[in-house]
Amino acid sequence: MTDGPPPGGGVPGEPSGVPPAAPAADAPAPAVGRVGRWRDQALALGWLVAAWMLLWGDVSWGNLAAGLLVGTAVLLFFPLPPVTFGGRFRPRALLVFLATFVAELVSASLHVAAVALHFGYRPRGAIIAVPLRVRTDLNLALTAEVISLVPGTLILDIDRARGVLYVHVLDVRGPGDLTASRERVLAVERRIVRAIGSPDEVRRLDLEPTERRNP
Repeated sequence: MTDGPPPGGGVPGEPSGVPPAAPAADAPAPAVGRVGRWRDQALALGWLVAAWMLLWGDVSWGNLAAGLLVGTAVLLFFPLPPVTFGGRFRPRALLVFLATFVAELVSASLHVAAVALHFGYRPRGAIIAVPLRVRTDLNLALTAEVISLVPGTLILDIDRARGVLYVHVLDVRGPGDLTASRERVLAVERRIVRAIGSPDEVRRLDLEPTERRNP
């Protein structure tokens, strides 16, 4: 059962706390050369293959081949606007992100299983609006994908212009759960940006909302 939108966030409209359209600092990156385009396509293919294997829940050569085939078909027949990678890889932060993601995956799976096995209990859901601090297309896509892979949370909509994710969360028992869910989404964004974001994007994580809108 899904409740109505909670105060300060919810279904599309004008939820409080949602910043206006993204500033020029978060505008799409300028065009890149052929090498840059191939690099971006390779990164996109890698993420598609990883998502495919995670969704199947089986790491095997067959799933790897199928993921490569499906990912290549998606990039060829359903081309999306180019999302240029302008950040830098930080191995230590990337390991922290991966380890935390696996831990949250296990914890959320156990929680959802416990809810499913709790006979007679009817979990309540809610839809929350979470404004991200780094509103690039790449960060929106990666954060939304990671959130959707964790059981109990699902991305329903993305406001690209405002950099807002609309997330359905399961088993909401009070306002504290809504706050904790927003903090979890922002924590995922923080770990992604610290792992592969540019220095400017990392700096923006700690700015107040007014400073982010008026750099």
